[in-house]
Amino acid sequence: MADSSFDIVSKLDRQEVDNAVNQAAKEVGQRYDFRGTDASVKLSGDSIVMTANSDERVLAILDVLQTKLLRRGVSLKALDLGDKEPKQSGKEYRLTAALKEGIASDEAKKISKIIRDEGPKGVKAQIQGDELRVSSKSRDDLQSVIALLKGKDLEVALQFVNYR
Repeated sequence: MADSSFDIVSKLDRQEVDNAVNQAAKEVGQRYDFRGTDASVKLSGDSIVMTANSDERVLAILDVLQTKLLRRGVSLKALDLGDKEPKQSGKEYRLTAALKEGIASDEAKKISKIIRDEGPKGVKAQIQGDELRVSSKSRDDLQSVIALLKGKDLEVALQFVNYR
């Protein structure tokens, strides 16, 4: 019998991120507490830029954006805020949140170690670029690895694909 396998990836649905940013921009434009504050949120390349005339307003925009991302099914672990303090440039405050995709090699090693240490015997995890391939003879073992990883609090948002 051939080995069964699945891949662990960390991918973003760009369309959902775009929709969430557009919804947040619309809400920021319509809310009374953002009137006259030059508040905006934009998606530019691989980052989301939030601007306003005070740091409290920028953090309020971040809260609106995070709410919209969660409603669209995008994990907040995909946002890399760096330091969560808005930077002042002239009269405006700016906060940039980078979008993270892929599993970094140190994070992949940590996930692989969790599978080796706590997973069922006979399950192998191989790092392939920015994803992991997990294989085993038993499909039940693969299911238990998925349940194990869902229960862990990891730094990246994980998706389980190509289950066969």
